[in-house]
Amino acid sequence: MKVVCDSAIPFLKGALEPYCEVSYARGSEICSEMVKDADALIVRTRTRCDSKLLEGSKVRFIATATIGYDHIDTKWCESHGIRWTNAPGCNSWSVQQYIGSLLVTMSRTLGFSFREKTVGVVGVGNVGSKVARLAVLLGFRVLLCDPPRARKEGSGQFVSLDEIISRSDIITLHVPLIRDGEDATFHMFDDSRLASMNQNQILINSSRGEVVDGAALKNALAQKKILAASLDVWENEPQIDPKLLSLLFTGTPHIAGYSVDGKATGTTMSVQALGKFFDLPCRDWEVTEVPQSIQPSEFSINTAGKTPQEVLADAILHTYDIRTDDAALRASVATFEKQRSDYPVRREFPAFSVKLENDDTGRSTVFLREAGFYIND
Repeated sequence: MKVVCDSAIPFLKGALEPYCEVSYARGSEICSEMVKDADALIVRTRTRCDSKLLEGSKVRFIATATIGYDHIDTKWCESHGIRWTNAPGCNSWSVQQYIGSLLVTMSRTLGFSFREKTVGVVGVGNVGSKVARLAVLLGFRVLLCDPPRARKEGSGQFVSLDEIISRSDIITLHVPLIRDGEDATFHMFDDSRLASMNQNQILINSSRGEVVDGAALKNALAQKKILAASLDVWENEPQIDPKLLSLLFTGTPHIAGYSVDGKATGTTMSVQALGKFFDLPCRDWEVTEVPQSIQPSEFSINTAGKTPQEVLADAILHTYDIRTDDAALRASVATFEKQRSDYPVRREFPAFSVKLENDDTGRSTVFLREAGFYIND
């Protein structure tokens, strides 16, 4: 059998070769001619899997090594007998780390304390639930909005989007891209929604670019209708709007979920799914070795005079400082895709061992362990 794979998927080369003929290409260059005699595809978001690509092909299975799957025309695939799978939750810890770094950076740059602010989390799935948990650990008040979950589970722990907007200081979006229907998220934040926000509010989007109307956001920021915004995802990426970038608190090239741990999990899930579908030995395959972080994996923090939340903030910034990625994008907007493909190794919290000095009460130890850090006693 033949499998066509996105060449940028890490750790993939060598996993399938013992069982399949494997071809690799850049995701944006995978075409109908390339897949016409393929049995399966393993892709990322840059490959649009629809009738234009798949009509007349032998493809029976598609795995995307990503949480999102709006690049797959699922209805067309299902109606033509093509099974597809995504990798739910694979990079949720990475996005949690990214949002944590952003919240800490905002606090220290804009001059507010965590306990003063309310974070509204829109979309409380694998990613949003972890973001909410970290925000609580940092000391924020947290509101949750997830209409599909509210209908299924009851509205007890959830509020409406209107309430999120009226009560939150910071709104962070973690929803899939849905273009129509009751739970449509396309341009969820358009001119009207942005107009309902105020000059003290902040908007963060690390979900899908089209969830926020870029032109409307640019106008809101230029006219100072909201305090600030940060984007990791963009309309029309990789051709992003430099003017919009110039108005943002931070802008990054769609790398919130780009920890090496998240990538390894996404690849593992895709290979195993393909193996199970075709009954191949790789159904039990997994990535077993990942590179070390560019940051020291062992470090210490002197907790004297610091709250547990401040200690946690220091630890988060040690693992990842969002300002580095923001500066790189501002310096070279044209290399958006290259910055993604050449992204440096970033490890998640559990890869780090922290020695806490003067933590006499043990409270900082509890907080860091809750966040996933290993504590070196």
